[in-house]
Formats: sequence, structure tokens, C-alpha cells
Amino acid sequence: MLTRRRFVQGTAAAAALTHFGGAWAVSSAANILPANISPKAFAEALDAMRAIVGNAYVFVSEPDLVGYADHFRMTPVATHAASGAVAPRSVDEVQRLLKVASDFGIPVWTISTGRNLGYGGAAPAMPGTLMLDLKRMNRILEVNEKHAYAVVEPGVSYKDLYAHLQRIGSKLWIDCAAPGWGGVIGNMVDRGVGYTPMGEHFLQQQCGMQVVLSDGTVIDTGMGGQAGDKAMYAYRYGHGPWLDGLFTQSNFGVVTRLGVQLMPEPPGYRPYMVTFPDEADIEPLTEAIRPLKLAQIIPNAATSTELLWEAAVEVRKDQYYSGTGPTPDSARRKMMDDLHVGAWNFYGALYGPEAVMDATWPVIQDALGSIKGAKFYFADDRKGGAAFDYRAKLMRGVPNMTEFGVVTWIPNAGHVGFGPVVPVDGALALDQYRKVRQLTHDAGFDYFGEFIVGWRDMHHIFMPAFQRDNEEEGKRLLKLVDALIDDAAADHYGVYRTHLDFMDKVANSYSWNEGALARFNGKLKAALDPVGILAPGKSGIWPEKKA
Repeated sequence: MLTRRRFVQGTAAAAALTHFGGAWAVSSAANILPANISPKAFAEALDAMRAIVGNAYVFVSEPDLVGYADHFRMTPVATHAASGAVAPRSVDEVQRLLKVASDFGIPVWTISTGRNLGYGGAAPAMPGTLMLDLKRMNRILEVNEKHAYAVVEPGVSYKDLYAHLQRIGSKLWIDCAAPGWGGVIGNMVDRGVGYTPMGEHFLQQQCGMQVVLSDGTVIDTGMGGQAGDKAMYAYRYGHGPWLDGLFTQSNFGVVTRLGVQLMPEPPGYRPYMVTFPDEADIEPLTEAIRPLKLAQIIPNAATSTELLWEAAVEVRKDQYYSGTGPTPDSARRKMMDDLHVGAWNFYGALYGPEAVMDATWPVIQDALGSIKGAKFYFADDRKGGAAFDYRAKLMRGVPNMTEFGVVTWIPNAGHVGFGPVVPVDGALALDQYRKVRQLTHDAGFDYFGEFIVGWRDMHHIFMPAFQRDNEEEGKRLLKLVDALIDDAAADHYGVYRTHLDFMDKVANSYSWNEGALARFNGKLKAALDPVGILAPGKSGIWPEKKA
């Protein structure tokens, strides 16, 4: 058995091949090996893992590893190529696999359903990393109707949980990310957002977590620290330091179980849409939303969607413009007329007894209707409209895949995510929109974005589409997002979530007090994962450098 090794710290995933002294066995993307691991040692490690999970659940051939690539990649496939994959079925198997990985010094990258498209998909940050694929751990362990929660394993998708609740006749609603095939735990630990009143996923839904540390130790957080505690999924904090946040957007442990607090089905539900004709309307719209959100008169995660994102689920770009570069204003105006949408399109919903909804609606209507040109729509007004239909489903927790219409906007499209967070402030929203749009147009791409108001915060979700088979477009988009991160940091907007290619850059933008936060994360990494095997480079957190 080989002795334990440490991995040197990288400075950017895209340059990772140069950080490890060229010690790579490369004949294709499928057999890039971990740093300083010989083919013989790697084969021995895989044999040990086969003894744990069975031969059928260890993958090393190039065809088997296609699913572990970033299918919306902007860099060569070798930049984020996995060396192999292993798929455990239980916590015990996870523990034993991590023991093998530690003994051989093999880095592992954990995925749940691997559907994180736009942020790197199922690929690892560092090439040569072995995938720890938790899709087979797909049990829904409990649904508690009385206390409104479920307990799930990592392989459970939003579609799985929704279908299970429907099958058992539950009156509980989930809150899901727009693409319903994503994993509940995967999205939660990446701090994703949704669209119902429970749309701030980690803040409002997470309660109770089971984590396997790199040395195989299993911990239950919060009230779960007391064996058999009856309040584990009702009260998240327990006694002492609250640990759960440490295991989000980090590489400190492997989350193998999660309590998900759900929303009881309300007695009534009315989705609505309000369109606004001018691009500058995002400023008064955001100003009108803020007091309504703070007072919870608008209870759900309120979304202001720009024209092209709205249009892309119903039409293609070449139906309105066949030239190169951003869609011109003339084509945009034609889309607005044809689809009866605005430059900005606000989606919200009313929930509760009919009398409550009747009393609440005039307050919302007066506030949003004070903006010139506002037009109001309910479900009966938008029958047959794909955009309204899928938004109405999301705001009641029904998973669907309609939003992926964005990738049919242009041929063979992919997209990448950029998400700065700002306070709910109209002037800041307009400034952020104009800057991002200008940089995007200068780079030759269309602006695809929306603002999601959780409560006091506002996520600017920007998802530009590019042609995956056009290497030049990929390089240009890489430069664009790089510039957007710099621009946001200069204006003191932190990015909340990012693609593999930018994890180091975004982490370095949180540089106050000479990088105190990064140093703290480094100390935690060294304490919780001293061998450095868990997801090197995740969120810009790397194992300590070799002495």
C-alpha cells in the first residue's frame, strides 16, 4: 500500500495541468490519472474499490466517463477530465471508499445527480480526480406529513421527491430549482434558489444533515448529535456551534443525508405575471418589490425576467434575427409584440384562503401598477403560453425542464452561470443590468438574465448562451465571465455561486483583510481533510501545499 500524499494547491482549474509538474498519464481524456499516482497504483486502488461496490460500479473507460464531463465546457475537455468514477450504495461503502482513497492519496469529487449544468456539470475542478458518484444513494427515507419535512439521500432528484409525494397522496409541496432533474441535496449544498415561499433553499428548507468526513467519521449535525432525537428535522441548530453551513460550497465532508422542510399545500394559489415595456423599468420595479417582500405581501421568491430569457422558451433567435452578434432592438420589439411580453416580466403568486388573496391583491396591483406601462396577467390570460405555464408550475413546486429552452435559442447551445448578489435596490439593479448587458454585447453575446428577490437579497442570475461546437465562442465567453467577475468585485458585489473555471477567481475576490477568509477555510481544510482527498479546488479551497 502506498503512503499518504498531499496535493499541492492550484491557482486556477483551467491551469491545473501545469501545477502538478506534468505528472500525468494522458492518451485521452478518459485516462488522465491523479497527480503522482502511477497506473499500477491507480489500478490497485480501483481493485480495492471494486471489492467494496462491485465491478459494475467502478467506471474507467472513455465511454463510461462521458457523463462526468462538463457538457457546457468553455475549455478543453482535459481541463476537467475525471480519471474514473465509483458509485457507492450506502454510507458504509462511502466510508470504505474514502479509506482507500486516503491510503492511496487519490482525490475524489462528489456529485449527487451531476446535473449542475452551467456551473460545470458533473466534472471535477482538478483533472485526474476520481468521481464519487452518489446517484445510487437515492432513497427517500421519510416523509413526515404532520411536521412537513422529508429526509433524502443525495441521489434523490426534485422529480423523484415530487413524484413520491404525489404517489403517497401527500399535501406537501417541494421547492425546486428550474431544471427539475437536479438533486435536492446537490442544489441545497450549492446554495441554489427556487420560486415558492420556501425559495431560499438552505435558509428555509435545510434541517439536519449527515456527513462523512475524509477519515470515515460519520456525524449528524444539530439535534442529530443526540441519538434518536425527535426534533432533528424540526430544529436545525442543536447545541453548540452550528456546523451545517461548513458543508455547503466546500470540500470538508460528503453529505449523505439531509432533512428538507416542505411547504404545506395552501388552500388557494394564484400565479400572476406583470409586464413592463422599458429596460429601465427594472429600477422602479425593484423599488416597488422591496417593501412588498419585506412585509411578505409577496411571499414567494419574486422573479423579474428580461425579455430574451422569457422569449427563449417559446422561440428561436433565427426566427427574428439571422445575423451575428446581439439581437438588435428591432427584433426585440417584434418579439415583445408577438409574444405579448415586456422588456421585463415579473412573476409572483398569491397563496392562502380566497379572502386573504382577495385582500392582498389590490396592494400588489397598486404598487406595481404605479409603473407606467405595467400590464397584469393571470393564468386564464396566458393559456397556451409556455413561459407562463412553467413559471406557474415552479411557483407551486412542480419540477419541469421548460427553462432549458434557453439552450435552443441558438444551435447546439450551452450556457454558463454568473450570479452576483446585491441588496434589493432599484438603482443598483439597473446599474448591474446595464453593466453586464454592455459587457455581454461588447463580447458579441445576447444578455440572458433575471433578478430573483429572496427577501432582503437579490440574485442577478445571468446565463448567456453560446455555441458548444464553436471553440472561439467558448474562449470569448470565458473572457467575458472573467471580466464580469472583476467588474462585480470592483463594485463590491460578491458572486454567490460559480462555474468550475472561475472558482479560484471568485474565491480570491473575497479578499478583505489580506485574504482572512481564505486562510480560515485553509485551516478548516487542513483539520477536516488532512490528506487533502476531498474535491481539491472546490470553491477555490485547495489542500495545503506540499512541504
